Amino acid sequence: MIEISFGKLVLLALVALIVLGPEKLPHAARTAGVFMRRVRTGWDSVRAEVERELQVEEIRRQAREAASRAEAAQAELDETLRKMRPQGGAPSNPPAPAPAAPEPATEAVAATVETKDVPHGNA
Repeated sequence: MIEISFGKLVLLALVALIVLGPEKLPHAARTAGVFMRRVRTGWDSVRAEVERELQVEEIRRQAREAASRAEAAQAELDETLRKMRPQGGAPSNPPAPAPAAPEPATEAVAATVETKDVPHGNA
């Protein structure tokens, strides 16, 4: 804001004392203080509002960028799907999955069950 040196402040006080007189000077100083506080509060309020608007605008810009990236990804996905489909437009049947080989742990459990069912000669 406005920079006032100590010398300028003393000069201003002397002029105010001469113009207003010793009776009115304290009241005028209080009034000036209240006015400066209101100006500073108003300025801080305006600055905070501008900063909020800038943040909102930044969020909107990021949202627009994210939406455009999402649209580009959707277009790429649509193009890939279009390439994968046959010329008739109907989706092709996906290849059947290969049968899964039995897990080794399952075979070991089955072998133990079979050996326990066989009667031993001690019976």
